Amino acid sequence: MIVHPIPPIYDESSRILILGSFPSVKSREEGFFYGHPQNRFWKVTAAVCGEDVPGTIPDKKAFLLRNHIALWDVIGSCDIVGSSDSSIKNVRVNDLRVILDHCDIRQIYVNGKTAYKYYQKYSEKETGRSAICLPSTSPANAAWNIDRLIESWKCLLD
Repeated sequence: MIVHPIPPIYDESSRILILGSFPSVKSREEGFFYGHPQNRFWKVTAAVCGEDVPGTIPDKKAFLLRNHIALWDVIGSCDIVGSSDSSIKNVRVNDLRVILDHCDIRQIYVNGKTAYKYYQKYSEKETGRSAICLPSTSPANAAWNIDRLIESWKCLLD
């Protein structure tokens, strides 16, 4: 069983919540979300927000908070082989009330179908809120190039 090692990022001005599934091996090693250099999360969100891509962990945190984005993952602990979403078993979800009770979150988004599946299965009934599924920024989602991802993720600004 691997326990999620990264605390959620949010503050009282967060209005958007983006949830991934579970941190990759690289993200767990780095100690921050979307740490794999091939993951396009930071490029996509920076483009959508009209900013430069943040490089350091402090820059990434500041970027999220400045743009009123809360960030966490659906899964709090699980059995997983490497970073393979298809290997995820024995899921325990994060308690999203940690964020939802302290922020005026107007919309919940999930980064990819795995996060959406686990959100719908475990979290939706707890939060009483549906989530919008965005195409995954993972390099495994090769069918979506960076321009298509940016276009799809522009709904964050709605």
